[in-house]
Amino acid sequence: MSADPPLSSRLLNADPVGRHVIARLLDFFADTTPWPRRLWDLSSILALREIAQAGDWVRDRVLSAGALGWYRHALERQLGPDRGLGNSALRRELTALLRSELAPDSRERRRLVQLLPMITSGYLGRWALAVDSPQPPSPERLARAIATHLLDSGHSNGSLHRWAHALSTNPDATIGDLLAEATTLAERADQEFEVLVPFISVPDPGRLAAHLPEWQSPAETSAWLAQHGVAEPPRHNGAFVYTFHAKDPAAAGRAAAANVQRLEARRTYARGAPRPLVPVGRIWVAGHPRPLPLAPASRGANILSLESEGTMYVTDAGERIDEALELAAPLNDGSVATAATGAWAAIESLLTHPGDQADIEEGKVVAADRLAAIVTCSWPRAEFTALSYRHRPGTPDELARALAASTRNLDRSRALAQNLRGEDTLTLARPTDVAAAQRMRAVLASPRAQLGDVRSTLCGVFRRLYRQRNIVVHGGSTSAIALDATVRTIAPLVGAGFDRLVHAQITNRVQPLELAARAENSLILVDDPLVEQQLITRSPDLHPGAGRAGRRPQGGPGGGTAGAGRCPGVPGDVGPRLDQDPVGGHLNGGRELADAVTGHWDRKRPVAGEPLAVPSWSGMIRHQACAVRCSPSPAPSPGPARRGG
Repeated sequence: MSADPPLSSRLLNADPVGRHVIARLLDFFADTTPWPRRLWDLSSILALREIAQAGDWVRDRVLSAGALGWYRHALERQLGPDRGLGNSALRRELTALLRSELAPDSRERRRLVQLLPMITSGYLGRWALAVDSPQPPSPERLARAIATHLLDSGHSNGSLHRWAHALSTNPDATIGDLLAEATTLAERADQEFEVLVPFISVPDPGRLAAHLPEWQSPAETSAWLAQHGVAEPPRHNGAFVYTFHAKDPAAAGRAAAANVQRLEARRTYARGAPRPLVPVGRIWVAGHPRPLPLAPASRGANILSLESEGTMYVTDAGERIDEALELAAPLNDGSVATAATGAWAAIESLLTHPGDQADIEEGKVVAADRLAAIVTCSWPRAEFTALSYRHRPGTPDELARALAASTRNLDRSRALAQNLRGEDTLTLARPTDVAAAQRMRAVLASPRAQLGDVRSTLCGVFRRLYRQRNIVVHGGSTSAIALDATVRTIAPLVGAGFDRLVHAQITNRVQPLELAARAENSLILVDDPLVEQQLITRSPDLHPGAGRAGRRPQGGPGGGTAGAGRCPGVPGDVGPRLDQDPVGGHLNGGRELADAVTGHWDRKRPVAGEPLAVPSWSGMIRHQACAVRCSPSPAPSPGPARRGG
């Protein structure tokens, strides 16, 4: 019997591993991918650069030593299964450095900074070698490593999506071809791009713009457009021409759009009733005659409950959550600094309580862990619901008939989960749905481990948002190394969490801290079906404050004990360590899990005695909430920092 061919030589579109990898890359690079199927975390390289930079902020008392300590432990666990970190000697060195305090002026921090170029060089090449090893990485993990590394290297989503799509339509492309091209992209040096941003209106250009080297008068702008082959130039009254060093034209265009945001912000400081800057709305990159949109794509912070419950235009409800939505509004199209600060202000306002002594001891970061619990409970239900609409067999089977007879998404999700646990007759046409079904099978087979990984990742990304917000607010900096990537990854997740908060408030009058407490209970009690059944069948009328629309959270302080509020993913948790074998073990932060569509629970309003539609998605997985108990070895808490942390 002949041996199987090496994995790298298999056709990308014919082999199951290749189809999985390319499908997930297309998910990760698309701007319209639903939140459960997006990237949730940063690349290992950017995470290491972030922790190296954090020493400066600790020295300036912007971040606390406790926050840095928590991140060091979490990052050590995240890097454990990373096959791009090379041999065991490099792993041992990284382990030793991350287990040190990485104090601002320490030798360990200096060594980490000097080690980063060595880790970055050949990173994807080492993943390529791992593919043909006796224990290759899973396709989900491989796709995530490629996508995060390329995005955090500076490539734009659009250019990467076009690259992945071209590979997906090439019948002769192999997995090795994909890895080789990804390695080439990662190691490509920045190019110089000249970008023209035309304006319809530029107030007082003679006094404020004419002396600037980047300013082009209307005549000069027309000449530039003609010189670069623009067949249909726009109407304009001048332009700014910028030079950027970037990976691709779209990335240069993104940098130009950020410049325009700064110009518009500065213009608001003009005296009196200032005439605004009015850009044309399109930009041109030299050598690329087709224009690019000036406005970036929405970051994906969608709150579908505002539409489904008919409250999109309700502005006089006087609810605290309405104020939080206003604070978080910059998430989709604001600058990264305002997006980070507004989003965290909204999260903190809803998910902390001044009367909870444990909150005071742990610090405001507890809000990140509570939102992580809510989103963790949302994720499987969103996937099951989405997959239930993708099952389309040639001849209707028992599952298709059960789905057709279901009047609620909750029933559809239960039917689909039961099928995956049993005969598993799911018929899916799109590779992205096939990959999602595989992740859900893993959840059904090992809910505690898989959802523990998801919660660990979500705790990490929401805590990163808190750190980045503190750098902006207390450090006065809008150029932190991980700020852009943080906002890119966090926006859809904040939208998903706020969607649950809005829905619970509108339909059941459940306050945010109450919802967080239910989510934490569901995650802790996954192995106790009796207690879980009691939790989900209580009528909201039995809860203190139910049915009342007060501006402040009703009921007792808190949303759980200090233990329930803590996030797993640090010493004491199950999972591969950085200095251990990266092969096998549970995947950190849902690296084997990912996505879905709406994430909406049942829309039926509950009455006494009926199960309450809360984010425990009970009944889908052994009629229990699939989740994880918090680690018995609690994480080092950042605690209240002097200037944030």
